[in-house]
Amino acid sequence: MATTYTWLWTLLAFILTWMVFDLIKRKKVGTEETEVDAEETRDGEAHDVIIVGAGVAGAALAYALAKDWRRVHVIERDLKEPQRFMGELMQPRGRLMLAQLGLEGLLSSLNSSSYSLQHKIIEAQEIKSLAIYKDGKNDTLYFPDNKNFPYESAGRLLRNGRLVQRLRKKAASHANVQLEEGTVKFLIEEKGAVKGVIYKNSAGEEITAFAPLTVVCDGCYSNLRRSAVHNKEEVLSYFVGYVTKNTRLEDPHSMHLIFSKPLPCVVYQITSNEVRCAAEVPADSIPSIANGEMVNFLKKTVAPQIPDGNLRETFLKGVEEGLLEIKTTATKRMMVALSDVLILRNLLRPLPSLGNTKKVLELVKSFYNIRQPMSATVNTLAHVFSELLVATTAREGMRQSCFNYLSSGGFRTSGMMAILGA
Repeated sequence: MATTYTWLWTLLAFILTWMVFDLIKRKKVGTEETEVDAEETRDGEAHDVIIVGAGVAGAALAYALAKDWRRVHVIERDLKEPQRFMGELMQPRGRLMLAQLGLEGLLSSLNSSSYSLQHKIIEAQEIKSLAIYKDGKNDTLYFPDNKNFPYESAGRLLRNGRLVQRLRKKAASHANVQLEEGTVKFLIEEKGAVKGVIYKNSAGEEITAFAPLTVVCDGCYSNLRRSAVHNKEEVLSYFVGYVTKNTRLEDPHSMHLIFSKPLPCVVYQITSNEVRCAAEVPADSIPSIANGEMVNFLKKTVAPQIPDGNLRETFLKGVEEGLLEIKTTATKRMMVALSDVLILRNLLRPLPSLGNTKKVLELVKSFYNIRQPMSATVNTLAHVFSELLVATTAREGMRQSCFNYLSSGGFRTSGMMAILGA
């Protein structure tokens, strides 16, 4: 019995000793983290995060972080409404990401009884399918129904610039967001970590701003990206686009993709009475807009390949009326920006402070690992799909096989549309 009591007291003493050492260790770690946080916080830092660029990603991220009580400084080169025509398709998954960021109201259905001013400004059009055309044949491919998806299987077609402006307004309305027009010139780096930026404000003053975390969202062709990422972005083609006004397509709920030559073209409804027409052209042979070559190319090369009727009439009407509004832009197929915003927001949310550089760097590494499956899958397959649409003698068999595959129905069609819907 005495031996048993001795053993129990010894065990109790060991447990109590271990608890004391563990508490001391925890207190020491907490003190070290506090010291690191204090060490990484500079005098005069008014913000937790600096975001460079207020496009869809930058503005959405600013709003999401502000809701988590982060103080956010957004610096955007030009706060006027962008006139770009890339990013006009919001996939079904994009709507889900907006909802999880608290922003789904920006894209509410036009048929909703709560049709408000903000919907009139954006006028997002419901898209349910992709209509494809090749050599007199056509088919319509629908987004597949998914019982696990919280919304109907439909995306939105819209004017990208209007969405950006609504996102900016939403972000700027939050007390934790400072949205400023300015041009970031340099990232401030110390010991391999970015500590802030140097920028010129709208008055031309050069200002230095510090924050524990800097997120660059100003596009893949920015000088800041080139200084951090060494791979060269190769431009193989450009989209030439314009808007046909006062027009409604016979099928406004489809994106119409024509397997034209040398590269494809698309026609789709972006507002209740405006239609986007865009043709892809090789980067090394862009017809001149100034001397009329582009209009001639659109009329005589592209238009005859578009199915006769409503689509061709809409395409030609826009060419005649929109000569001064024809624009070109490098072809981009990045489709997961809102998913990236959500991942980053969720990773940062548990941190009480962003001043601990080591912890933030660990989370950044996690961000790249977590985003890889969605980003790699969607963007890689989107790139491969676009390459299949290039019309050359060697690839014509592949183009035809691609059209046949998409038109075959069943899992082939639904699988491809599921990927397009992200």
